[in-house]
Amino acid sequence: MKKFKYIAIQLLLCCLAFSGCDKYLDIEPKGKQLLKTTNDFDLWLNSSMLISETAADNIMNYMTDNYDMQNVNTPPTTLVELIYTWAPQFTTDVSTMTYLWGEHYKRISLFNTVLSGIDAAGGGTASQKSSLKAEALLGRAHSYFYLVNEYAKPYDAATAATDLAVPYITSDDVSQKTPARSTTAEIYKHIIDDINGAIPNLPEDNSNARFRGSKAAAYSVLARVYLYRREYSEAQRYAELALANTKAVMIDYTNSATFPTTTNVVSHPDVIYGRSSLALALPISAELKSTFASNDARRTVLYTSFTSTVRGATLFYAANVTPAFSWTNSGTSVQEMQLIAAEGAARSNNLTIALAHLNEVRRNRYTGTPVASRDFSSTIQDVVLNEVLAERRRELPFHGLRWFDMRRLDVENRMPAVTRTNAQNTVIATLEPHSVRYTLQIPIQVMAFNPDMIQNP
Repeated sequence: MKKFKYIAIQLLLCCLAFSGCDKYLDIEPKGKQLLKTTNDFDLWLNSSMLISETAADNIMNYMTDNYDMQNVNTPPTTLVELIYTWAPQFTTDVSTMTYLWGEHYKRISLFNTVLSGIDAAGGGTASQKSSLKAEALLGRAHSYFYLVNEYAKPYDAATAATDLAVPYITSDDVSQKTPARSTTAEIYKHIIDDINGAIPNLPEDNSNARFRGSKAAAYSVLARVYLYRREYSEAQRYAELALANTKAVMIDYTNSATFPTTTNVVSHPDVIYGRSSLALALPISAELKSTFASNDARRTVLYTSFTSTVRGATLFYAANVTPAFSWTNSGTSVQEMQLIAAEGAARSNNLTIALAHLNEVRRNRYTGTPVASRDFSSTIQDVVLNEVLAERRRELPFHGLRWFDMRRLDVENRMPAVTRTNAQNTVIATLEPHSVRYTLQIPIQVMAFNPDMIQNP
C-alpha cells in the first residue's frame, strides 16, 4: 500500500507539467511506480481517499437541524458559521478548496482511473479485472449519489428531466473541458445503470474488507438511491436484498461486552459498505435531544452530559465515552437498511413488516427486559411512519444523511422552518420550508473556471 500512497498526486502533477499528457497514465514520473498490473489496481481501491471521508465531507452535518452552535458572529464569517447559517457560498476566495464538490470529484477521478486502465493491466484473470471494474463502478455511483443530492434540487419525477444536477465525468483526463451540467434524471440513470451493471461481477462477500464492494453493498447503495428518489417500495426491496446478502450484523448498544475492540469503523460488524467519518464533538440541538427516551442506550454510548440542561453541554462525542465508536460509518450499515425497509413498508401500510424491521433496531438500542418490551407497536400508519422517521434521525444523526433527509421530507411538507439562534437566543438565520437553500450553489471556485456553467439560485 505504501508505494501507492502518493500516486494520485504524482499523476496529477505529471499532467500539469507536460502539456502533451492526455491521460493520467501516459507519463511515468521517474522513480515512481504507476498502475501496471491488476494487483496495482486492486491496491488502488484500498486508497484512504476512497474509504475515508474528509473534514470537508463532514460539513453537511453543520447544515442540519441536529446541530446547535451558540457562538456565531453577526454576520457569520468563518467557514463553519457560513455553513451553519446556510450561506449561498462557503467562501469568497476562489483560491481555496472546493468543499464537497472537489472531494467527490477527486474520488470519481480515482475510480475512473480504474475503469479506464484495468483492461490493459498486466496479470490477473478476466474475472479479477471484471470484479475490480465492478467495484469502481459502484464507488463512482456512490460519489455521484452525493453530488446529485447536494447540487441538484430534491428528486421530483415531474421535473427531474429538466432540473440541472452536476457534470457527468467518466474520464481521468484532466485536460478535458468540463462538460455541461447533466439533469437530475440523467445523473440518477447513470448511477442506477452503473450499479446494476456492477452487481453480476461483484464479490458475494466483503467481510474481510467492508469498505470494498460486494453484491450486498451494491443493493444497499441502491436502497439509498431509491429512498432519495422517494420510490419507497423499491428502496424497501433493495434494503431487504442487502440484508439478505450480507454477513454484517447489528451491534448491540445495550451490551458493552459486544462492542468492537477496534476504532477502525469500516471493520465493524454492522458495516455493509464502509466509509469512515470522524465523529467530531458536536453539540446537539434541543429538538434532537428531546426525541431520545430515557432507556435509549445511545444516550450514554455516543453522547456526553446527556442529562445536562445547559445548552451546548450535550455533545455527540463517542470518542470521549466509547472509543470504539470514535469514527462513524457514513457508508451503509445493517441498521440503516432495517430503517429503510421499515419506512418503505410503513409508507405502503404494511405495518407488520414495518414494525418487524423497526424493532430489530430498537432491540439493539433500548434497555429493558424482556427484550420484547423494547418494541414499538401501533396499528395507525402515520404513527408508525413518524416513529420510523424519528428512529432514523436518532440512529443516523451525524452520518452525512440528515441533510438529505431534510430535503426529501421538505418536498413532502414534513419539514418545519429551522432557525439558528446565537448565545442570546436571538434568531440569526432561518431555513424556511421549500427554501432554495436546500440546494447548494455551485462553488465559486468552479464557476471561476467554468463561467458558462449555469448557477443554482
